[in-house]
Amino acid sequence: MPQVAVVIPAYNEADRVGATVAAATGLSDVDVVIVVDDGSRDGTARVAEQAGASVLRHARNRGKAAAMETGAEGVRLLDQREPREIPRYLLFLDADLGASAAEAGPLITPVAAGDADMTIAVFSARVKLGGHGFVVGLARAGIRRAVGWAPAQPLNGQRCLTRAAFAAARPLARGFGVETAMTIDLKRKGLRITEVEVPLAHRATGTDLRAQLHRARQFADVAWALVTRR
Repeated sequence: MPQVAVVIPAYNEADRVGATVAAATGLSDVDVVIVVDDGSRDGTARVAEQAGASVLRHARNRGKAAAMETGAEGVRLLDQREPREIPRYLLFLDADLGASAAEAGPLITPVAAGDADMTIAVFSARVKLGGHGFVVGLARAGIRRAVGWAPAQPLNGQRCLTRAAFAAARPLARGFGVETAMTIDLKRKGLRITEVEVPLAHRATGTDLRAQLHRARQFADVAWALVTRR
């Protein structure tokens, strides 16, 4: 079976990325963990390296999609230097999962078995997010209109996919529209997507101004991804 590379986009996640890396490193068949420090202003890169990750850095914050591209390219170069019949599978995890990242293994299983080209996590542990579900609702409705399928958690960034599926999803949509766009693009190309329930949990978002601005950026990016895929 091909080995698995974990790619963790991270922006100012020094407080949780170490635990996430440590947990991801222990996953079965994972032989490399890459953290993409997307222009952080804290100690994200240092903490990730200390936890055992290979770290790639952006000089400035370029957004989640760009960090995913950078991480995937790092894995591609590794595969190129270590010739293998099948490229490593890519497992994307959020930096704030902490110790719960150790439960991400079931996302790999359908891909490794050849039953799915991409899996999407459905968190069994519900976290109160403080928002009103506008962005989730927009993404779910937009995906349904585009491909006739409505994922339970359309914005979930915990995804495992083959190298071929990642290539089929490129160019990635900008910023926080990346997950919505990946789902639409792969479905339209006939690739198989499976949702997998896993007991993962990330940091709950708050209701302060910073959190609301974050949601506004999410909404704009998801809306743009949908508009460009009509």
